Amino acid sequence: MIEVTIDSIRVSLMSQHRIVVLKEVDVERYLVIWIGHDTAESITMELQKIAVARPMTHDLIKNVINNMGGKLSHVVISTLKNDVFYAELVVDVKGKSIDIDTRPSDALALAVRARSKIFVGESVMDKASIRPETGLDEKEKFDVDSQNEDLGAFRDFVDTLNLDDL
Repeated sequence: MIEVTIDSIRVSLMSQHRIVVLKEVDVERYLVIWIGHDTAESITMELQKIAVARPMTHDLIKNVINNMGGKLSHVVISTLKNDVFYAELVVDVKGKSIDIDTRPSDALALAVRARSKIFVGESVMDKASIRPETGLDEKEKFDVDSQNEDLGAFRDFVDTLNLDDL
C-alpha cells in the first residue's frame, strides 16, 4: 500500500465536475478521482476547519464508529475496475480489524475527520497515477502512464484543469 495525502480539490472550468487530487507521500506522483459536489464540500469544510451547527453525514458516521467503541484506523483505495475506484474503511473494534466497502470520496471525507492515514493499492497507483513532467508546455504537464490507455476520459478531464499550483 502507498500512503497519500489530499493535495487539493479542484473544479473543472469546462464542466464544473469536482476532483480530488491525492499526492503520494515523498514522491511527485498523483492520483485524480472524480467526486460528487456534496462530498467535495464535506472534505473541503473539514480541511478548512469550517464549523457547522449540527453534525453532517460524515461527522455522524465518525461519531457512530467512535461511540460503538471503534476507531477508523485508515482508508484504502484498493481497486480500479472498469474506470471505477473502490475503497474500504479499516475500522479497529476491540482489537479486531473490520473492512467496510465504501466510495473513495466518502472514505476520504471520513479520513480527514478522523485524522486517519490514506492509502492506495500499488496496482491502482501503477495503473492510474500521473506524474508532472518538467520542460513541457502547459498542456503536456501531466504524463499519464502508458498503461492507462483505457483512462482516456480522465486524461481529457485532467487536460482541462489549471495545474500551475502543483
